[in-house]
Amino acid sequence: MIGGFNKGLLKADFPKVHQDMHSSTATQSAVTTIAEIGSHEGQTVTIRGWLYNLRESGKLLFPIFRDGSGQIQGVVPKSAVPLEVFDAIRGLTQESSVIVEGKVRADKRAPGGYELDVANVQVLQRVSEDDPYPITPKEHGVDFLMEHRHLWVRSPRQASILRVRAEIIKAARDFFDERGFTLTDPPIITPAACEGTTTLFPVDYFDEQAYLTQSGQLYIEATAMALGKVYSFGPTFRAEKSKTRRHLTEFWMVEPEVAYATLDDLMDLAEGLISFLVKRCLERRRSDLQTIGRDVSRLEKIEPPFPRITYDEAVQKLQEAHANGNIENRFEWGGDLGSPDETYLSSQYEKPLMIHRYPATVKAFYMEPDPQRPELALCVDVLAPEGYGEIIGGSQRMASHELLLQRIKEHNLPESAFQWYLDLRKYGSVPHGGFGMGIERAVAWICGLEHVRETIPFPRMLYRLYP
Repeated sequence: MIGGFNKGLLKADFPKVHQDMHSSTATQSAVTTIAEIGSHEGQTVTIRGWLYNLRESGKLLFPIFRDGSGQIQGVVPKSAVPLEVFDAIRGLTQESSVIVEGKVRADKRAPGGYELDVANVQVLQRVSEDDPYPITPKEHGVDFLMEHRHLWVRSPRQASILRVRAEIIKAARDFFDERGFTLTDPPIITPAACEGTTTLFPVDYFDEQAYLTQSGQLYIEATAMALGKVYSFGPTFRAEKSKTRRHLTEFWMVEPEVAYATLDDLMDLAEGLISFLVKRCLERRRSDLQTIGRDVSRLEKIEPPFPRITYDEAVQKLQEAHANGNIENRFEWGGDLGSPDETYLSSQYEKPLMIHRYPATVKAFYMEPDPQRPELALCVDVLAPEGYGEIIGGSQRMASHELLLQRIKEHNLPESAFQWYLDLRKYGSVPHGGFGMGIERAVAWICGLEHVRETIPFPRMLYRLYP
């Protein structure tokens, strides 16, 4: 037994449709993935996967197989294989699991540039026609697909989205690791709010009240004072009852924090991170982006420098847009930008837009005030282009113990819960700052998705807890 799986089950216990591959060829074929099949041109290979689709034309079968890394079309002439192999393939149903053997042949007309001349097949499980795979090429409603999310992720488009997501996560880690940052993991269960108490999920923690984290920021401020440059990557939770296309109740954040960093330093860092992620996806996931239907020419324009405007300038642009009839509501100075405001502003640019120095009253308690205009916070939001809105929010953090204590009181936060956080300003306080980037919003923008629900394997939303 290995991990609870008996290897002897593979041939002994599955139905024998055409299980016994010819030993003379099986020993010669290399097990490979579809993504790597180009390196085996002219060779006989073995692929382990599932049937995605099957087309028949006279005495020719054209099965399409998937294996998690991609898809490839097989070609099966009736005259070229034993009758039992031809009949076994012709009898396959969608998502039947198979092990296929065949010769790799280059074909410029084929997706991916290669086809497989199938010689043999081993059927591990044939999906019953009485209980067929529920997701078919026909159109399905969103509710149906979300209820079958555990199966929907097998579709080519959804699989490509998840591969792009994985690439973005790896690229974010590489970006920080290669620049001397140290990964430090903050707790998920916390005693107090990071950005206000109204959007917290409470947790009974033995005899105390605790909460699921909104952000790892406060904790990595502490590790930044120890290590200089740090970042965290993990799940975060927001209990706000929002049903917009940009909100999930459980999502993932990458959060860098840097000692001695100014607001300008943070904007440079955010600009570098976003450019790095997009370039990596274009280099390594271009075919997936094309499967998704993304216009990659828009992504190819994402390189520094990014436009930077103040909150004051953003307000002026919104008011002018209202006066010209481009947006419905007039935006007044002092309010926080909502999704419609961010959508309009970001749609005016081909690159991410940085808006900095918001009114302190609409931002979190820990943000450093602008010394030139104390009513403003030294903060920045980065809005993705094409109307995708905020993907990064960050700030220079408050360095003064006295001012931070005052703000904690003004926000009616429990001083005792933040005593350790105040300590950071008592023992060697320095200017410092950081930001958070929501992975799902970055995936939605880079993939060109309408809704964040497709950016994570199993989304948690206001009315979605299953599967």
